[in-house]
Amino acid sequence: MIHPNQPLVLSAVKNASSINAVGSPLLAASPASSPAAATAACCNLQQRRAAGRRGGAGGRLSAPPRCSTIEQAAGVSAVTVDRTLTVTATVTVQPPIGVVYAARGIDDLGDLFGKTLLLELVSSELDPSTGKEKETVSAFAHRTMKQDTYKAEFAVPATFGPVGAVLVENEHHREMFIKEIRLVTGADDSSAVTFDCNSWVHSKFDNPDRRIFFTVKSYLPAQTPKGIEALRKKELETLRGDGTGERKFFDRVYDYDVYNDLGDPDYKIEHLRPVLGGDDHPYPRRCRTGRPYTEIGNPQEFHSEPYQMVLETSLGQFRPERLDCILDPRTERRKGAVYVPRDEQFSDVKGMTFSATTLRSGLHAMLPALEPLMANQELRFPHFPAIDGLYSVGIPLPAQLTGAAAVAAAGAASSSTNMVGGVIPRLVRMIEDTTDHVLRFEVPEMFERDRFSWFRDEEFARQVLAGVNPICIQLLREFPIVSKLDPEVYGPPESALTKELLESQIVESVTVEEAMAQRRLFILDYHDVFLPYVHRVRERPETTLYGSRTVFFLTGAGTLSPLAIELTRPQSPTRPQWKRAFVHGPDATASWLWKLAKAHVLSHDTGYHQLVSHWLRTHCCVEPYIIAANRQLSRMHPVYRLLHPHFRYTMEINALARESLINADGIIEESFWPGKYAMELSSVAYAATWRFDAEALPEDLVRRGLAVRREDGDGDGELDLTIKDYPYANDGLLVWNSIKQWASDYINFYYKSDEEVAGDEEVQAWWEEVRTKGHADKKDEPWWPAVDTRDGLVGVLTTIMWVTSGHHAAVNFGQYHYGGYFPNRPTVMRKNMPVEENREEDMKKFMEMPEHVLLDTMPSKMQAIKIMATLDILSSHSPDEEYMGEYAEPAWLAEPRVKAAFERFAGRMKEIEGTVDERNHDPELRNRCGAGIVPYELLKPFSTPGVTGRGIPNSISI
Repeated sequence: MIHPNQPLVLSAVKNASSINAVGSPLLAASPASSPAAATAACCNLQQRRAAGRRGGAGGRLSAPPRCSTIEQAAGVSAVTVDRTLTVTATVTVQPPIGVVYAARGIDDLGDLFGKTLLLELVSSELDPSTGKEKETVSAFAHRTMKQDTYKAEFAVPATFGPVGAVLVENEHHREMFIKEIRLVTGADDSSAVTFDCNSWVHSKFDNPDRRIFFTVKSYLPAQTPKGIEALRKKELETLRGDGTGERKFFDRVYDYDVYNDLGDPDYKIEHLRPVLGGDDHPYPRRCRTGRPYTEIGNPQEFHSEPYQMVLETSLGQFRPERLDCILDPRTERRKGAVYVPRDEQFSDVKGMTFSATTLRSGLHAMLPALEPLMANQELRFPHFPAIDGLYSVGIPLPAQLTGAAAVAAAGAASSSTNMVGGVIPRLVRMIEDTTDHVLRFEVPEMFERDRFSWFRDEEFARQVLAGVNPICIQLLREFPIVSKLDPEVYGPPESALTKELLESQIVESVTVEEAMAQRRLFILDYHDVFLPYVHRVRERPETTLYGSRTVFFLTGAGTLSPLAIELTRPQSPTRPQWKRAFVHGPDATASWLWKLAKAHVLSHDTGYHQLVSHWLRTHCCVEPYIIAANRQLSRMHPVYRLLHPHFRYTMEINALARESLINADGIIEESFWPGKYAMELSSVAYAATWRFDAEALPEDLVRRGLAVRREDGDGDGELDLTIKDYPYANDGLLVWNSIKQWASDYINFYYKSDEEVAGDEEVQAWWEEVRTKGHADKKDEPWWPAVDTRDGLVGVLTTIMWVTSGHHAAVNFGQYHYGGYFPNRPTVMRKNMPVEENREEDMKKFMEMPEHVLLDTMPSKMQAIKIMATLDILSSHSPDEEYMGEYAEPAWLAEPRVKAAFERFAGRMKEIEGTVDERNHDPELRNRCGAGIVPYELLKPFSTPGVTGRGIPNSISI
């Protein structure tokens, strides 16, 4: 029995009359019955080939020469060419759902007459007589009675050899999604071999080049069968493109560009944003679209009268000195949909049932309609029960969403109501109370378990280790704490967190020095990174910002206790620096000031989480790996096939983010405190903090002081955690080590020595391009690891696989659990601390109604609704999600040892499920088990669809 995913070997038949019989599983020659018969068979084969080419190749392939003898035709002995084999190809397709187009009738006729797909079989071997590729064998596939299935029949020479590739030409006027091509020799299913495609094939009317699909057997470049070496290189050339022109929807070209499409100065000069990528604003690169530059920013058009007039008029309304960036001529015009290589786009299942497209359709339809309703009410929530009412009472929907009152009264659901309920089915529940329709949010798990937990210091500290942003806490290594910013610009660098203040708050009898020596003081530091933006952010209406530091003490119970918070406003030309330390004091005033300061810190953490921990370190930094892999690694390269599941949908979700989420006046700018500085701030963080080697979980923990390497080893398993009950690190290391073992087993199967890794031209080109093009602004950094050994390659691959899976899962899928009740993670703070200016009116209001001051400070109703809806969408798993260890790629199944390694990996991931459950029920682990505590399940590998707070998908798919 031949494994279904082994390469096809075409064998000679033993009897001239048994054309459809299958011979030996090895390629063999058989004697000819007569030279004349062999000549006739040869000529008949050539006639069939020629007919196939005339029917659909468009004249691009030359017809073979007519032969009078076998020797003339094949240049080999007659005993090797007198047999042909019948090979049947079954093509399984998945047509676009609900697509109607003008040429559909013509395509249906083509199907009827068997002219749908032109297939060419390509031999893995060279012709021994010429040293060149063998002639391909072509045939048309016709539609069968079985739905979405096409078949073709080939007459293949017995000397053809193993089929290494199939070329496909789509005769339709519309693209077609091909799932697989299955080849069977004769009528023996045991000879079947499947070419795993799962790719869109463009129409020949859009692009005349034929698609290339390789066998599931993986080859290093040096091991590529000679017959398909040229195709391997040609396919990569196609995917690289030539760097010119605007990309079309059906293209499969991967190239680099800077982030020059976030702003839209053609629409409004206020929507001008800096180009990210380059010396001024270092940043990873994204996929090039080739869209034209903006009319305002185009140097060739800039001085033409209409554009200069527009510019002057706009600047007259928006003073030049208020602009935060200059008009960059590289700014791309935001026109039409954002290009994404065709195979990177969402599947129909994800696109129809759930996807980030909801951000575009659902939110953009619902939220503007709600704004008038919100404008007629108080800007803020009047009291905390009103916030609770979002989950119980709900918000009446306005007429434009619910339909006319008469229609509702008649009991008929309007189309707009159906639209809103359809795009956000879990989030928005339409309920009828007489004639009313209501927007009601699902109860976040944190609020459902303990509605007051967000108010407590214990939960504030616990979420630093087990919440949605557990990757920013650091060991306090230096004291006194001193700012590294220029004191001439920002004011005195000394911190207000003094030794005396901290020691007064430590519950145990230890000094600061002793606590530091025992590794028991930790800091959440958003001081220097935010301080340069304080005055600029405060220019936004109803928005404020501080630089902040929060110090925690590790108690004997293994939990963190917050000691003090420092808030700082830098000096300005008109005012001196202001800073103050806040502690949970013994009286009501100090206690409420502490709560306000804590809310500011939570807002800082929320902004940094979304822009850096989430967007920058996963979505943004991974895209260059994907582009480089598609440009430099063949589809048959084992490294490409290992990484491919980890790249699924990421480029599409990033494109949608640039379109609706992180763009000028997008959801992030509207709802988070950095506003228009959001992406610029992520660029600052990239320049200051991002380094590839520190994206490895063990290295990240060591760098932050949350782990130390044991003296008896330096491996990933030789770590001692500084905080023993650190759920993110505890579970994360299990996942990391499982991934690393899988990557090691895989790489060591394909590479037998370090020299093979160093000599792999495709892997070396890929890694070189990641560094020098994808992360070009950091190309000269010394910390880039080398991939000239097996261990080095395993380390790089493990890091990439971890970031796309475990890291992203940890910072993404708990967003609604913890941020769905927005006071727990406010995205914006609208009022300064009342003690900053000590204005009499502010202090009077604070002393009389501190709860109202807290509500005034937190997000408005509209901001809250918008961010709650967004977080619900971002936290949800799609029905077609693929989790770590759940599905094996066909190429992995084709190799028994690789298949076995994957099965061991899948088994480890299932074991992690059980380990996580055990830990969440261990009362000694107080950071994940306790009264009203949300169990830590963000690194629990598997999940059902929806918002579950668990599950590790292979890729960054939302």
